[in-house]
Amino acid sequence: MIRRLAVVSLSLLATACGQPTPAPEPKAALPATAAAPSGQPSYRAAVSETLIAVRERGVLRCGVHPGLPGFALKDARTEWRGFDVDTCRAVAAATLGDKTKVAFVVVGGADRFGPIQRGEIDILARNTSATFARSAGLGVSFPVITYHDGQGFLVARALGMNSAEELGGARICVQAGTVSEGNLADYFRTRGMTYRPVVTKTEAEARAAYEAERCDAFTADISALAASRSVMRNPGAHVILPDVVSKEPLGPVVRQDDPVWAEIVRSTVNATLLAEELGVTSRTVEQARETATDPETRRLLGVEGDLGKLLGLSPDWAYQVIRQVGAYHEIFRRDLGEDSALRLERGLNAQWNAPKPGLMYAVPMR
Repeated sequence: MIRRLAVVSLSLLATACGQPTPAPEPKAALPATAAAPSGQPSYRAAVSETLIAVRERGVLRCGVHPGLPGFALKDARTEWRGFDVDTCRAVAAATLGDKTKVAFVVVGGADRFGPIQRGEIDILARNTSATFARSAGLGVSFPVITYHDGQGFLVARALGMNSAEELGGARICVQAGTVSEGNLADYFRTRGMTYRPVVTKTEAEARAAYEAERCDAFTADISALAASRSVMRNPGAHVILPDVVSKEPLGPVVRQDDPVWAEIVRSTVNATLLAEELGVTSRTVEQARETATDPETRRLLGVEGDLGKLLGLSPDWAYQVIRQVGAYHEIFRRDLGEDSALRLERGLNAQWNAPKPGLMYAVPMR
């Protein structure tokens, strides 16, 4: 107590003599790891426990759909192919430098979040919609949207239907435990219409029931309907109605307890989008790394600056993503677009500055 009074007295005396009281020493800051322009804040490296675990293991564990054409499906050589698969491969290229270092884990629809919550997988890439309740109540995060979708209805062309509003009283196949099941109920209730749900455990069972005419329509995300139609006995005999009855922003899922890992996943997808915007492809990226003069392209490819260090990634992390997996438009065309069985148009998934603008927009690389 006496010591404390003495300190206070000395402080008051110093103030009275016109000398300021010395400020307490600031806590040591983490070292800046990226040079900042004049007047800008210093940037500090962050640590991801998931990234550390992935590198120690030497493989990325990725949860995928058991078999959805265009998104995740084994080919004739039992190799995984698809849009979600390529998201996993891109993250592996960014973090491990090798797109093949992925262990694919089949995840069902009803308990798709269990494996990510329990830490059994590092990322879930399974045509999953981001919703308020999922983000707020499941301890998971949707760091980036890779595909903007919406729910629709598949019907036989022979029915001659033009709108989902003609489905009053119809039998409708839908997978249990999905957002589609709730959207279906909402759509009919708000319109005062009735329907008879034919609920199945899996998407494959819903498709089989529809083909067997145990229901009059099949509802799911439009991309999933296009995928299902592509493997039916007679794809041309079925049509997706023009009605889009919901918003379904699809993207990879990670745990909320590692925000740096979420940023790594987000940055990986953004790298593919920015590559498309800058005109860099898997075929031209090596030359671009040697000859590019545009500052943003040089930063993206790790030629100038070292932004990857902020996330614990190598300087050429984005270069490896683009070289090994491709720019966004290459991935889309290969898995979902004109080079695939689905032949989906870009639509909302076009770049923000495309002739027909979409919603895809990468943050600047600076």
